[in-house]
Amino acid sequence: MPNEPSAGTARPGDGAPVVRVEGVVRRYGRTLALDGVSLTIGAGEMFALLGPNGAGKTTLISILCTLLAPDGGTATICGHDVTRSPRKARETLGVVFQEPSLDGKLTVEENLDFHGRMYRMPRAQRRARIAEMLELVELSDMRGRIVRSLSPGMKRRLEIARALIHDSRVLILDEPTVGLDPQSRDRIWAYLAEARIRRGMTIIVTTHYIEEVEGCDRICIIDRGKVLALDTPDALRAAHGREVLRVHATDAAAAARLRAVLPQAIEGAAGEIRVVGAERSLMMRLLDAHGADIRDLSVERPTLNSVFLSLTGRDLRDGQKPAPRRAA
Repeated sequence: MPNEPSAGTARPGDGAPVVRVEGVVRRYGRTLALDGVSLTIGAGEMFALLGPNGAGKTTLISILCTLLAPDGGTATICGHDVTRSPRKARETLGVVFQEPSLDGKLTVEENLDFHGRMYRMPRAQRRARIAEMLELVELSDMRGRIVRSLSPGMKRRLEIARALIHDSRVLILDEPTVGLDPQSRDRIWAYLAEARIRRGMTIIVTTHYIEEVEGCDRICIIDRGKVLALDTPDALRAAHGREVLRVHATDAAAAARLRAVLPQAIEGAAGEIRVVGAERSLMMRLLDAHGADIRDLSVERPTLNSVFLSLTGRDLRDGQKPAPRRAA
């Protein structure tokens, strides 16, 4: 069972859940993408879903967004069942998908206005909300620009503004900063923090940048369709964080020799060799016996990345896709 925060510890999300997922199962043919996932997310909570490629994050997000129906279990948003009452569930949601979904031939303002019309917002309310959201994401001076002429960072900011234009109580973002430069990523998170304060909204986010979830209230680590851990960042580090020895060999032959004496090692990107939970003495023994094979060696103190590595056996951005899991 995932750990829960200590009794008496107040945090955003205390109280009745806004999102409730109970025993959700989803298959693609014989491949089991979600295997009985259960979790709750409270009002005003910043909640992160972390997992490697193929873990089931996007499938879960698609179910919450009413784009997919679960094969088993239930999911509700603000009390509305996503399968039985998808329209009511969608009315409470703002969504920023991983792939761009703006109309590049329309202007910034026209994209927002069209979205407001889809939600049947009165004209005066649309105009006021468009002005408010463009100010929030610093695009007021761009309202007449054709969207295809914007930079990737501006487009992503516009998508966030569009997701907030109606009275969304829950904002779902699937990889909102993928492909953006560090400055644009920082600005996106600043806008999200401001929107959360203004609207008291619940935010659910997936990301491949583990440093971005440090400020989240809780983090759910999912892999192969199962929830491996769910708790606050500090609690996850305390429960699962371990030191990680990282070794880079001088060449392929040296790497093979090192792997032979480190059977517990995990091979990472760019030929890196990792040992989770290694004792400090191992570093000295390696240097003494195999110093000529080692180009670089370091020890990473317990971090969220080491938590993820300890639970899943890989770094979040390794890009290693696990073998499909078959339904029983």
